[in-house]
Amino acid sequence: MQFQRIALAAAAACVPLLASAQSSVNIYGIADLGIRHTSGMTAANAPSPSSSNGVASGVDNTSRFGLRGREDLGGGLHAVFNLETGLNLDTGTQANATKFFDRAAIVGLGGAWGTVTAGRQTNLLADAISPVDPIGMRFASFNPNIATTALSSHGLGIEYGPAGANSGSYRLDNSLKYVGRFGPVTARAMYGFGENAAGANLQSSRGAGLAYAAGDLTLSGAYQNFKSPAGLDLDAATLGAAYQLGSIKLMANTGRSKAETTATARTVQRVHSLGGTWAATSALDLTASVYRLERSRTGSGDDGYTRAILFAEYKLSRRSRLYAELDRTNWRNGYQGAANKSAATGITAGVMHTF
Repeated sequence: MQFQRIALAAAAACVPLLASAQSSVNIYGIADLGIRHTSGMTAANAPSPSSSNGVASGVDNTSRFGLRGREDLGGGLHAVFNLETGLNLDTGTQANATKFFDRAAIVGLGGAWGTVTAGRQTNLLADAISPVDPIGMRFASFNPNIATTALSSHGLGIEYGPAGANSGSYRLDNSLKYVGRFGPVTARAMYGFGENAAGANLQSSRGAGLAYAAGDLTLSGAYQNFKSPAGLDLDAATLGAAYQLGSIKLMANTGRSKAETTATARTVQRVHSLGGTWAATSALDLTASVYRLERSRTGSGDDGYTRAILFAEYKLSRRSRLYAELDRTNWRNGYQGAANKSAATGITAGVMHTF
């Protein structure tokens, strides 16, 4: 009910703005829902000894609702804002039970020199991966580049940076971000305020990123450091490339993070990815990718998994498409847990609509 009231109030408030030629406010979103079967995984895609069937939200792209706006202030200066919440379309609930605008809550100023935004926003690793991820940032809860390289679900059980949770640091509260575009080069910098009473540096985050895009080639990378409430470090970096070869777009990325989990223990995780998308026709896109995750922990043997993900998308219109997805995961050295299968398979068929 809370979401419905806010959405209706926002829509009502935007009507006169949308009718005005001077308006810069837009309501937007994605509605994505599919039927999914898994073997060796739960409905939430965790390792399992059994199979599951169900309705899944956000397999092709995360279901969401948002408001985005811009106002020209004169002299080349403009103000921007973005409010966005994730949705579980299968249950009608918000994706994050504790943060309503969990995906974005920012306001900022921009000009020819770039844009500075403040609030809750994605880290620089996520920004760097976006143009070079082999499946185009699809299937966020299952994509190793989103989950591990960009730290959406790092599995460390500690809050690093002002993330507001100990499950991941993909988005940071209380943060400032600068983005400047100068010809083919995009420069990024970010600082997250820890706001920890025990010390100004605790739970803070800082990083920088650089991208180059010209013609058919894109190069993109970033580094970011995150502090825990106890002052433990998580250092993460990513570097990738994309190349358009006729009707085929090839993408590759490698990422590494090193986390201090105690004063003497470390966890290092690496993700290597490769794939491509073929525009078979004007309506049909076919995507194939493979990801390899390698994990090393102090006092434990190395483990990980290899995951292949295939997508077929058929465009019914500019806003609506049908999709089919197939994935296979092979766990290594007991990563999945002793009671679970050594391999898992998933298949999904769904529809996505953007507005």
